Amino acid sequence: MAAVREVGSKAELEAAAGGARAAAVHFWAAWCEASKQMDEVFAHLAVDFPHAVFLRVEAEEQPEISEAYGVTAVPYFVFLKEGKTVDTLEGANPASLANKVAKLAGPASVAESAVPASLGVAAGPAVLEKVQEMAQQNGASATSSAEDALNKRLEQLVNSHPVFLFMKGTPEQPRCGFSRKVVDVLKQEGVEFGSFDILTDNDVREGMKKFSNWPTFPQLYCKGELLGGCDIVIAMHESGELKDVFKEHNIPLQPQGSKNEEAVKAKPDTEKSGAVSEPALLTAAQKERLESLVNSSTVMAFIKGTPEEPKCGFSGKLVHILKQEKIPFSSFDILTDDEVRQGLKLLSNWPSYPQLYINGELVGGSDIVMEMHKSGELKKVLSEKGIVAKESLEDRLKALISSAPVMLFMKGTPDAPRCGFSSKVVNALKQAGVSFGAFDILSDEEVRQGLKTYSNWPTFPQLYYKSELIGGCDIVLELEKSGELKSTLSE
Repeated sequence: MAAVREVGSKAELEAAAGGARAAAVHFWAAWCEASKQMDEVFAHLAVDFPHAVFLRVEAEEQPEISEAYGVTAVPYFVFLKEGKTVDTLEGANPASLANKVAKLAGPASVAESAVPASLGVAAGPAVLEKVQEMAQQNGASATSSAEDALNKRLEQLVNSHPVFLFMKGTPEQPRCGFSRKVVDVLKQEGVEFGSFDILTDNDVREGMKKFSNWPTFPQLYCKGELLGGCDIVIAMHESGELKDVFKEHNIPLQPQGSKNEEAVKAKPDTEKSGAVSEPALLTAAQKERLESLVNSSTVMAFIKGTPEEPKCGFSGKLVHILKQEKIPFSSFDILTDDEVRQGLKLLSNWPSYPQLYINGELVGGSDIVMEMHKSGELKKVLSEKGIVAKESLEDRLKALISSAPVMLFMKGTPDAPRCGFSSKVVNALKQAGVSFGAFDILSDEEVRQGLKTYSNWPTFPQLYYKSELIGGCDIVLELEKSGELKSTLSE
């Protein structure tokens, strides 16, 4: 029986893949449920395609290998022929994985396998069985009533407990700071509640957004009615309104410290590796230092390396997302301080890096931040926290240039020019009867220097029409002399 081989170094991977006609590599992480599911499919494929080599790499533990193959999220698969990469796959898609393996390694070793159209390849029965099993676990349905079935399931979940929380992670091991905060509030209120980890079931995760018309998580329900997300729950708790709501619905409250939560899981998960308990092993001084670091910036990223030189693909992906969101942030290189690296795992109850914090609350790692970014949830959370995107210099210059159809960047103002060249251009425009906007570059050194680079024009004044550079003083005067200035600025 073919087996999947764990790889511990880049040299070992290159030797194994280089000596094989076909090789498939699964980059995984112990904390990622999707990785665990796809790893089972991967193992079955190894049985069905015994002539190919199947390798596993724990992505965060082998940053050199991950960086070499451009891995920024898990699960991630690389397909090689004679040591050379020929294809890749990101995400948990069993059908695509089976297709790509079959394309790489040729037909499966089982004759005339009955293959569903979703696979489109001669995959063997082992992988087909696993794909079908995963489809059942995720509530997949090929019937036209799939959406109705999902809504019925969501309604059952919502009403399964008088107080029910859809969250990331479990009450014992929250996987984001906002979920953790709501769990803490409910424990302080002394209320019994059920919960569902939306990271374990994407159908529920996406379905609840439509079901509740609420785009983010956590979501708290009381007697089947949505109360709201993290900020609303905290505000209700602080004002005493939350306790009143529970009393109004005859929901008993228990003293703090008693057992008051029940997790509802997509499937049993008793082997959650890497998670740690409340930071009992931290000294008061260590905890104080870590909390000071976490709160040292509104948006704080703990990464491997620096934003300019990330030392792992996951950290690089997080930095890239924050830059795309145009959010100012600070960072700490956990590779430079092992006390911080190990201590923060205890404080946050989060076993891996990077870790992103907003206003001192843990948001999550690269996968969660990436999902929030893709769905627009990250932008909404940032906005709710009063964190606005920082306008780049390029964006500012574009806005200034387009602020008027004819725009002049000059020294001084049209009424009081501060250089002869600017004065000549102002006079030419006035004589031609052209209305124009103006910006005094002497009032803003950043704009003055930035515009030289943006326009690739080293001097001032600079005249623009419909955001396109016309030129400087000499060109404007030539257009005026030829009688073309007004027509050029009115095309």
